Amino acid sequence: MRKSLVLFLLLISFGLKGSHLLLPMDNTQSNHLKAYGIAYWVLQKEIEVDWLLNYKGGAFMFKYFQDFENELIIRGVSYQVISDAQANGILSEIASPASNMDAMKLEKYPKIAVYSPKSKQPWDDAVTLVLTYAEIPYDVVFDDELMYDELPKYDWLHLHHEDFTGQYGRFFRVYQHYPWYQQQQREYEESARKHGFSKVSHLKLAIVKKIQSYVASGGFLFAMCSATDTYDISLAAEGIDICESMFDGDPADPQAQNKLDFSKTFAFENFTIERNPYIYEFSNIDNQPNQRGLTEDNDYFSLFQFSAKWDPIPTMLTQNHEHIIKGFMGQTTAFKDRLVKSDVVLLGETKSIEEAKYIHGIFGKGFWTFYGGHDPEDYQHLVNEEPTDLNLHPNSPGYRLILNNILFPAAKKKKQKT
Repeated sequence: MRKSLVLFLLLISFGLKGSHLLLPMDNTQSNHLKAYGIAYWVLQKEIEVDWLLNYKGGAFMFKYFQDFENELIIRGVSYQVISDAQANGILSEIASPASNMDAMKLEKYPKIAVYSPKSKQPWDDAVTLVLTYAEIPYDVVFDDELMYDELPKYDWLHLHHEDFTGQYGRFFRVYQHYPWYQQQQREYEESARKHGFSKVSHLKLAIVKKIQSYVASGGFLFAMCSATDTYDISLAAEGIDICESMFDGDPADPQAQNKLDFSKTFAFENFTIERNPYIYEFSNIDNQPNQRGLTEDNDYFSLFQFSAKWDPIPTMLTQNHEHIIKGFMGQTTAFKDRLVKSDVVLLGETKSIEEAKYIHGIFGKGFWTFYGGHDPEDYQHLVNEEPTDLNLHPNSPGYRLILNNILFPAAKKKKQKT
């Protein structure tokens, strides 16, 4: 009788033992950024993850395994152990038509590539910083890999701080005599010749077209800072010389502005390119500090709220524990609303100055996201400045937006509601 009672109590205890792990992503989460890394790691173990959109800040939920709990403890991520009944209750609550929530099933971890020079650059990159901190693996690719058609091996591509117009970031006036600038110019020119191009701008256009085909075929593109506007400028300027002689050896076409074709771009239209090569700017897409009229103390942008059940994609991309996010600058800080195409989805905006910060769109079978600014936790990041230590910012809402994009390709595609 006594043995039966002990066995009964053990069975009850085992039954109460949770069979799911819930990672809240609201303000109770101790490390939001590493929570994304856990979700990615679980997917690598071929276990599905439920991304609970608008529930506790976009919580993650998956089957309980002791190894998973151990890893959560090691990485310092907050979690709850819950029963099957509790998990089903959460899913029922989310499924209610009255709730602005949805459960997005993540099925397969995306293979990630970062387009970046192999040589060290005098600036860091927010995406590689947060991928490393979250312990999410990625490969570095550059011109050779794209020209040799290796891009289709990847599900997700990030464009590092890059100038796709062939003007070396417009650093000429200040940095032309610096060794890193001269080395970069030599390397880029050698790469152009290697692939049969007489100019770096021609090689970069070929790279842009490769990326365009990748997205059209179903790839996911994410870009920040100058990689956003220079990508579109390169597309619009196809076949037009917009580079002055210090960049490519001959003068720019004086009629270049009138020849731009905005129908080729992803995000922007009706913009004016900057013709003066000594100005640290590519076009009027970007809002300059004197145009913005903001300082570090009052620079914020707001995330748009979407219907989780009807607009799951923008809902995924805007999951956060904060909806008003501290702004940050970059060579391309943000985008003038009036120059953003009408079919582009605005995800984050500083409405008072008519400025888009975070935008998204569809091209062919794929998707792209542009995020203005350089580093979400360094307001005005300078060349040769020390990289941000994300151990000091484990709950960064600005960095969370990057990681939303990382998991986006893992989502099981749902039938479009009509």
